Amino acid sequence: MSLFSIFVVAALFLSLCDSFKGPHVICDVSPKDLYVEQNSSVEIVCQTSCSNNGKVFWTLNGIHISESLSKTINATHTVLSLRNFTQSSAAVQCHSSYGNQLLGGVTIRTYSKPKNITCVLHYDVNKPNGVPKLFTCSWEHHVDSSQTTNYTILNNSSVEICKSQGVNCTHNSTRLADDILDYMYFLNPYTIKVRAKTQYWETDSDPYVFDPRSITKINPPKNLKITPSSENLSVKWDPDEPRCQVKYYKTSEPDKAPEVLWTNPSDFSISVFTIEEVESCINYNVSVRCASERGLWSEWSPEKTAFTKLSRSRIRMGLWRKVAEPGKNGKRKVHLMWKGIPSTCREAFLVKQVAYNDNTTTGNYTYTSCGNSSCDVDVDHRSHRLYLTVSDSGALLDSVYVPAVGDASLPEVWSIKTTKSRMRGIIQVSWNVSEKPVSSYIIDWTHDGRRYFWKETTFTNATLFGLLHRTPYNITVTPLFNNISGNSIHAEPFCSSMGVPEDIDVTVEEVDDKSAFVKWDIKSQNPCNDVDTYTIFYEAQGLQHNVSVSGSEDGVWLKDLKPNTHYNVRVQATGDNETNMSSKVHFITNKYDPRLIKALSICGGILVVLVLSIGLTCAVQWKKFNDKPVPNPRLSSVAKWLTQSHAKVEGFFQPTTDQIENQVVTGKTQRNRGAPLTPVRNEQPISQSGHCGASVGKAIQE
Repeated sequence: MSLFSIFVVAALFLSLCDSFKGPHVICDVSPKDLYVEQNSSVEIVCQTSCSNNGKVFWTLNGIHISESLSKTINATHTVLSLRNFTQSSAAVQCHSSYGNQLLGGVTIRTYSKPKNITCVLHYDVNKPNGVPKLFTCSWEHHVDSSQTTNYTILNNSSVEICKSQGVNCTHNSTRLADDILDYMYFLNPYTIKVRAKTQYWETDSDPYVFDPRSITKINPPKNLKITPSSENLSVKWDPDEPRCQVKYYKTSEPDKAPEVLWTNPSDFSISVFTIEEVESCINYNVSVRCASERGLWSEWSPEKTAFTKLSRSRIRMGLWRKVAEPGKNGKRKVHLMWKGIPSTCREAFLVKQVAYNDNTTTGNYTYTSCGNSSCDVDVDHRSHRLYLTVSDSGALLDSVYVPAVGDASLPEVWSIKTTKSRMRGIIQVSWNVSEKPVSSYIIDWTHDGRRYFWKETTFTNATLFGLLHRTPYNITVTPLFNNISGNSIHAEPFCSSMGVPEDIDVTVEEVDDKSAFVKWDIKSQNPCNDVDTYTIFYEAQGLQHNVSVSGSEDGVWLKDLKPNTHYNVRVQATGDNETNMSSKVHFITNKYDPRLIKALSICGGILVVLVLSIGLTCAVQWKKFNDKPVPNPRLSSVAKWLTQSHAKVEGFFQPTTDQIENQVVTGKTQRNRGAPLTPVRNEQPISQSGHCGASVGKAIQE
């Protein structure tokens, strides 16, 4: 009979006893403060003596419970049965349908038993492995945090092993004089249970059965030592057990899942393991853990860091050279460079030079110490092969060929062509096929002459990616045949991309009333400039206009402007998906057309000159008229005049005042008007040719 059934019977018995005592009214629900285990059944009794009318019903947290779960025992008692009760806390109430009367209620709380028990037999970290002295168990248990729960680990004989108020417990036999763990270690199997107890309830877990050897956990390995070589990492440690694992990962990638390798060394006294899959010149963190034959894995040993050495088989080596023209001493400087070797490598490098005479080595070797990524060596006019090696080990990394000066037997290419891509930082290069056999081509490029990039291709074209924006590059193509390099061809410096100039200086010239000439000058520190279009924006009185011209222009006439108006003008350069705008420049158009003013000025000047010319001519003529000479009778002589029929005027005689003296016509002369006279000039007779002015003749006559 269950505890609840006994409780129900007892409640009914007390109810009957009360009925014998006399008639009195009782309504209540029992038991009170009920704690039950999760997933168990619950029975609750409702005494209804105070309410003989109406039907009894139940609610759970205010929700009606099915009538099928309720059973009437007699006229005054009703029993509610709840199966597999899982709620942590619930309020159950008994009601009467007569007036919806509450007859009583109870709060039901559940508890669970400990589960998921795990136990470990282990050792003190400062003690050697042997018979374990520590026994630790842990479990899961959901309880009300307001209650104090006491836990006890018991064996199958109910012998107490340890106590705790947490969800784990450890028994330490090093501090206790008992043989529980000794007995446990050599007994197979072994059974325990965990008891949980509070002031309201008590429960035991299900039995936990285990093999003590299978839960034994040894201490981590000690004396871990890592030795790097050019190809692997050698790991050594001192184990007490044969079964071990080695864990390693890159120090720079702590969040990445580590590699775990298994090892089963035959020598239990000392273990050696080799990690093969490692990269060159990288720090690795390594740790080891071990386990007994059937036991649990130990904790990982403290990590140790090891730096791997350079391995030729672990890198993608690339070696190339740039050969300068011979100097005055006949030597050529060869700039040797390589890639693929991590920059973190600490090895030193050595270049071995081998010279050739007619494809035969001379037997004289020259060595040059180098840096981490490049090296400069001097060679003469002969062909050479340069070998790159590791200094300390002498390991060969790669070699490259330097042809002899003027060797026409080597393959060569012609007509290299460079074109710009639509995308920035990309140059497309193409060249003609060599006339001689070629296995591949090396194309190298640089923008500063110090840092070179190169790649190998079997095609006669290549695309260079990742170039600096607006930067000119020097590009070289060299053919290869059987690991022998031919004669190189160089392209003219070519820009990776173009851009618009940084500075645009704008000036306004020849401003008229309705037009103005806008001129601009571009300035840039970058040699890779290209403008597709210039757009001139000019604005006045809130209205904006624009005009576009080709990128090759440096000026434009703005027409149809308003006279006497203030204008703002800016010039925008557009090219290669870039734009740049100049600062504003201001100008004011003229009120009148300057050509009209100029024409009026010219016409006025001409008119003034004309008036002055006419006045001057009149003045000269007037002066000439006033200064005409009068004959002086005293100085004249009587001459025989020609007859009237032969008289003829042939010209003018216009003596100057400074050459002819004043002549006076006397009274005798006037009296003898009919007698012919011969005028004289400077006391000389007038020419017989008759060149005498009409005015003079008239004056003589008078």
